[in-house]
Amino acid sequence: MGKFVVEVQEFLAAQEGLGKAENTVKTYRHIMYAFGRWLDRNGSELSEPTRYDVQAYIKALEKEGKSAATIDKIYACLSVYARFAQRPDIVENIKRTKPQNRRQTAPKSLEELEIKRLKREVEKSGSKRDTAIVYTLFESGVRVSELCALNRQDAVINERSGELIVRCGKGNKSRTIPLSREVRYHLTQYLATRDDAEPSLFTSIRMQRLSSRAVQHLLSKLGTHPQALRHSFARRLVAAGTDISAVAALCGHSDISMTMRYSKASQKELAEAIDKAFI
Repeated sequence: MGKFVVEVQEFLAAQEGLGKAENTVKTYRHIMYAFGRWLDRNGSELSEPTRYDVQAYIKALEKEGKSAATIDKIYACLSVYARFAQRPDIVENIKRTKPQNRRQTAPKSLEELEIKRLKREVEKSGSKRDTAIVYTLFESGVRVSELCALNRQDAVINERSGELIVRCGKGNKSRTIPLSREVRYHLTQYLATRDDAEPSLFTSIRMQRLSSRAVQHLLSKLGTHPQALRHSFARRLVAAGTDISAVAALCGHSDISMTMRYSKASQKELAEAIDKAFI
């Protein structure tokens, strides 16, 4: 391991102390170790970074074919490190390809036939846990990290109502999401199979808290991913005429402009509008 390890560990410890989410710290770790290794190979050190180092690294990433969005994420992390190291000058006026403005595009969501196929396939698998996971993600809109952090006590299920208490949302914010009849049914079916004392709502075969990676792997086998289900949840609410502020609250968005993306028509919807208007 390179000589930059101490600097990275001190930086990560500081971010944890500031209450940064576990996934954010993991991302920072991956980015900073990659940057440290690059500096080592190019005769520089993380303990004495320069603006030239940052600009050269960004150019190297662009030559490797990294997407603008990926580079933007890396630059954001390096900016946080620059403030931590009290060297804000090293990230000033760095030239980089700007990513497409995510707030101006409608996130990719599943078509109705894809949703039906997904539900049919997961139910045919016979796994009550996997079925409960898919329905919970799709009909509550929780992030995969939030899903994995849930405990049994966070799923409050009554005969005619229910709610999911997200205690560890993005930015350490909590929210309560009403549960649909289908989610209540599948969670109840799944929990009836549990006779253990593990507090986690969703567990692995070893009866340990399920990881985000495990959920992503499960959904990849079903031909989708967690974000697609979250996007589909928000998109369906907007299509049903739900007030945008209510959608933001349910999704846990601190910035309502992020939620506004779901009100934008997709290319398919625009094409259908033209076909309908000009027969």
